[in-house]
Formats: sequence, structure tokens, C-alpha cells
Amino acid sequence: KRTVLPLLRDETTAFVFPCRLTLQRPELKHMVRGWGWLGGVRAGGAAGCDRPCSLQVRELLKCIPFLLFLLLVCGLDHFIFSVLSIIQNHSFVQYSYQTSHHLSVNVMGTSLMAQLLRGTIVALNTSVDTQVETSNLACLPKPHGMTREQYLSTCLPLVTLALLCLAQVYPFRLRRAIAAFYFPKREKTRVLFLYNKLLRQRKNFFHLQRRRIARRARQPPGLGTSLLEWCSQYWPWLRRCQRRSCTLCGTPGTAWHQVCDCGALYCDRCW
Repeated sequence: KRTVLPLLRDETTAFVFPCRLTLQRPELKHMVRGWGWLGGVRAGGAAGCDRPCSLQVRELLKCIPFLLFLLLVCGLDHFIFSVLSIIQNHSFVQYSYQTSHHLSVNVMGTSLMAQLLRGTIVALNTSVDTQVETSNLACLPKPHGMTREQYLSTCLPLVTLALLCLAQVYPFRLRRAIAAFYFPKREKTRVLFLYNKLLRQRKNFFHLQRRRIARRARQPPGLGTSLLEWCSQYWPWLRRCQRRSCTLCGTPGTAWHQVCDCGALYCDRCW
């Protein structure tokens, strides 16, 4: 039977490998477009991650109102703190009040009545100096801004919730193994469907690539390519400096690659 392994370079991006720790391309694609795939799992999928990724998108969307509310509260807190700080720094007023009162009654004359009045009224002579300093410091606001640790402790629960939504990808990968354990016949049908689908896609892929290579071979080579080939004929060691790859899948060239009569390079599988 024709085998499908190892997969081609373009085919590996369409599958989810459970043992990889990173989020893979199908998972990221379905997470971005998850709301368009709420209808269920497509038949014959490699990992069937449409519904879980859609649920992830829905859960991430539920985090958006909390995130917006948190940003609003933090922004409002910073705005109020800035306003109160400006008032505290630029509204300080200090008053200094100084007064001086002097009362002196002089009785002129040398008569007995003048002496009596002078002895009586002299008690009314006063001298008062007043100096008062005051400010509005007691009335000014004394704001205290939130520290970095307080902001971190406020945002940490929401960040943890978002990370948990993203981390659901890894337990969802186990659904395939669990379903295969309880429904082996269904798993065999899925594998056979995927096998035939890959063969059809690969046949169409090589057919299209063959036409593309033939069309490109009919085109005249560029000036740089012609010059490089002419130099390689006289100095064969220049071929070692050329970075060539497979014409179909793009894998880097090695000693096991095959060179066609037209000069194109192919790996063993594409050849």
C-alpha cells in the first residue's frame, strides 16, 4: 500500500501533534476564527479542535468585559490621583498677617486737674503688636497612588483566567485518544478516511506542482542564473557555495537529493 508518512512539509502545518508544547497553526487559526466554527467538528479532521477552540474564543470573549472594566477602574483611579496631586502641589496658600496698635493719651498742663487726669488716663495707653501666619495645608487632599504590587495583584486574577482559557488546548488534545479507546471501529474509519483524503490531496498537489515546474522550465533563465551556471561550469567548487533546496517541498539540499536533467533539485520523496 502507498504510505503517507513521513508527511510533506506543507502537510504538517494542517495537523495537530499532541506531544508538542507550543500552540500549533490549526489551533491558532481556529482560535482566531473560532466564532465561525460553532457548528461542530468536521468529519475526518486530524484532531477535531473546532469546538474546543470555539469554546476558548467564547471564554476569552467573556474576559473582555472584565478587562475593560479593570482598565476603566485603573484609568479612573490614576486620573483622580493625578488631579488630586495637582491640587496638592499647586493650591497651597500661606497667609501672613501683621498688625500694630499703639494708643497714647497725653494730658498737657500743670494744674491739679491735669495731674489727676494724667494719672487716671495713663492706664489707657496700650501698645499691641499682632503677627499671625496660617495656610490651607489642613484642607488640601493627600492622595496615595497605587503601588506596582497593588496593580499586579489586581490584574493577576484576570491574566490567570486568560491563561487558563489558552491552556485548555492541551487537555482537549486527549479527546482523540479517549474516543479511540472506547470506539476503536470509529477510529479505524476515521483513520481510513484521513488516509484516502491525504492520498487524493497529494496526487492533486504533485499534479499541480508538475505543471508549475514545467511552466517555469519553459521560461528563459534570468541573467543572474545564467551567469551563475556559466561560472559553475568553469569552477565546479562554486556549486558548494550555492544554497539549493527541493523544488517541490523546499527542504534544504543534502547529498541524498536527486538532480534532474533540467538542473532542478529534488528530495528522495519528491523525486
